Amino acid sequence: MNAPTDVRVDVEALAKRFDDVAAVEDVSFAVAQGEIFGLVGPDGAGKTTVMRMLAGVMRPDSGHIVVDKIDVVADPERAKRHLSYMPQRFGLYEDLTVDENIRFYADLFEIPRGLRDERVGPLLAASNMGAFRRRLAGQLSGGMKQKLGLICALVHTPKILLLDEPTTGVDPVSRRDFWRILYSLREGGVTIVISTAYLDEAERCTRLALLHHGRLRYCDTPRRLKERMPGALLAIASAEARAVRDSVAGLEGVKGVLLVGDGVRVVVDDDARRAPELRRALEAAGISFASIARAEPTVEDLFVGLLREGPAS
Repeated sequence: MNAPTDVRVDVEALAKRFDDVAAVEDVSFAVAQGEIFGLVGPDGAGKTTVMRMLAGVMRPDSGHIVVDKIDVVADPERAKRHLSYMPQRFGLYEDLTVDENIRFYADLFEIPRGLRDERVGPLLAASNMGAFRRRLAGQLSGGMKQKLGLICALVHTPKILLLDEPTTGVDPVSRRDFWRILYSLREGGVTIVISTAYLDEAERCTRLALLHHGRLRYCDTPRRLKERMPGALLAIASAEARAVRDSVAGLEGVKGVLLVGDGVRVVVDDDARRAPELRRALEAAGISFASIARAEPTVEDLFVGLLREGPAS
């Protein structure tokens, strides 16, 4: 895929080891202005290590990071003026109110009071936090704490926003509010790099980097990545989903089986050939099912399927 134009984040051959463990190996990608770029992968994939190096709080063993034309490795303090980093556990002060936390972070970046109030008002409204300005941060729900953390991270209007799994453990309503804010930031030209283990959230990103064991395996738009899905996906609707899974898991041509709600998603090498075979196998086993139909893959299906196939060529 061609490199994006108007690059705001440029990463080349990034590597980091902890003793004998290679946390990140030879990771390269570029992020354009206004993108929501997702780092996706399971626990231990290297997402947080990459984010910390991008933020300049961890030095890579090798490689180059340029953020808004500033070399992060050579001049991390200068780079920090152009970006904002929200780690998994953002440093809120629980004995301060929402307003006091915001004022504290605004003062760190020497934001005048008038400008601070001008910036914070729309963010409080967008996050539905306006009614909680005098509440202690320690009394907020997990989702509200994350939204407050995002407001604090945005008070100096950074050009680049780094978010490390910001919605982990957050309720659905707060996640929706959170993503609404991100979309509005994108429309304003802010470049966002976000890591997540929630693969349904990955669908919302403009491009994805799939990390596994510290290596970047694939990088493209969600749509183009789905086109690389190995094999085909069949959805079997059945009230006996577990029995279906156990019955089809070992059949020829079946590459993966996943329980999803009241059905089973089956990755096969050839849907036209395997669908009748699955139907006959279930009928022979006496397992009832409503339908077997071709399904569009999700990012979760894609991720599991691609990693099963091995590294990209």
